[in-house]
Amino acid sequence: MPGRRWYLESTMDIPEPHAFTVELTISGQAYSVVFEEHEHTEAHTGHAAHHRDHNMRAAYVHVLADAFVSVLAIIGLLLAKAFGWLWMDPLAGVVGALVIANWSYGLIRDTGGILVDMNPDKNIGGRIKAALEANGDTLLDLHVWRIGPGHLGAIVSVATPQAQREAQFYHALLCRFQALSHITVEVHPLSAG
Repeated sequence: MPGRRWYLESTMDIPEPHAFTVELTISGQAYSVVFEEHEHTEAHTGHAAHHRDHNMRAAYVHVLADAFVSVLAIIGLLLAKAFGWLWMDPLAGVVGALVIANWSYGLIRDTGGILVDMNPDKNIGGRIKAALEANGDTLLDLHVWRIGPGHLGAIVSVATPQAQREAQFYHALLCRFQALSHITVEVHPLSAG
């Protein structure tokens, strides 16, 4: 008989993915298959909106919606049978449809933003502008867009009175924004006049 806490075994033994070896025997021949974990850098571990896994979210919504509608349909059928409320089953269907529509709308809104290159961090443009203009430079143009989960790209056009400042100066200035994976900088020296 298993121990009293057997149902917690997997949560105690496998707290996170780890390396392991699987021994297989196929047609009398033994094989070892090694599965290794890979390192997760800081860019992969954030929990901001631009790090969400929309596929997993869609799977959860699908499973929850199926379970919810099934329970609602059973309740509607039981109430219709027990009390003669023939309207309860269709009402349960309509309520289920409205709840699923609400969940679907949220998912479509978030994934639709990805399809039209919506910037998930609404404040990053202001923070980039403040960082660039803190040294007396002028931001002429800024474009920020999503290039992948947790990664943003930026095109920056800066006018500076410091003729010796090159693009590398601004790359170094913007490296504090970890979400910026690809930065293109255009530098325009201001004429002294």
